[in-house]
Amino acid sequence: MLNDLRDADFSDLGSATTAVKATLLSLLLVALCAAGYFLLIKNKKEQLERTQAEELVLRADFEEKQRKAANLEAYEQQLKDMQELLETMFRQLPSETEMDKLLVDISQSALAAGIDVQLFEPQQEAQQDFYAERPIAIRMAGKFHEFGEFVDSVAALPRVVILTMHNVSLRLAEDDDGQSKLILQGQVKTYRYVDEADGQAEQGGNAAP
Repeated sequence: MLNDLRDADFSDLGSATTAVKATLLSLLLVALCAAGYFLLIKNKKEQLERTQAEELVLRADFEEKQRKAANLEAYEQQLKDMQELLETMFRQLPSETEMDKLLVDISQSALAAGIDVQLFEPQQEAQQDFYAERPIAIRMAGKFHEFGEFVDSVAALPRVVILTMHNVSLRLAEDDDGQSKLILQGQVKTYRYVDEADGQAEQGGNAAP
């Protein structure tokens, strides 16, 4: 067969032997199949694999959304329950009429605990969406257990009291008697609940010329 291929006249393949013609046709067929695979089938196969991967992602996303849709009523009920619970918790915060008394109670609690209240200055109230915050500039001196007693007294007040600290420094110093005390200085914020009547009144006040 190799001798026949070497001796074949490629300019006149019609006169070649049957074996040579069959071999050449086979090689041509193989070349055409390879070219067709790389030019047509390979790209389509890669595209099919990408499409199948995207299908898996979309199917998982669809199943997740379908699961949520099936439980939508339960989710809505949970949201309603959480909103009612949140509303109940907010209503336990002091109201506008109770805020001034609350500030006095906080200051008196510090004094009753033996803390030296050097500065307790309520500042301008800032109203947020459903609550208002009242910054208080403070400077207090006392012992560790006195501050602990102060915190316990504030927690025991009849209304829920939230105090957050901002730019507060705590350092150790000595008083005139040479005793060590903690100096607490900075700003704390307390909060009150804003109901619909308060919010409308606030908006009306802001709109007034």
